[in-house]
Amino acid sequence: MMKQMCWLPVMGTTGEKILHLRTAPNQPWRPYTAFPEYAVPDYEIPGGSKGWATYQKLMSARWNLVASMPGQQLKSA
Repeated sequence: MMKQMCWLPVMGTTGEKILHLRTAPNQPWRPYTAFPEYAVPDYEIPGGSKGWATYQKLMSARWNLVASMPGQQLKSA
């Protein structure tokens, strides 16, 4: 199983990025919240990154972080 993470901006926001995941090369990137088997609750920090706690968990589980490309956006979270 492929295990990839990427920080992508959400269209309609002022550059806010949230964690997105995919587990197969033919899958589109989806918000981490679409993967309840991997997601953990966000930290309750005002202005904190959405998905940071999940990112930390998955990094320790050896998921790969993929750099986002300029202009790469998703429609909604």
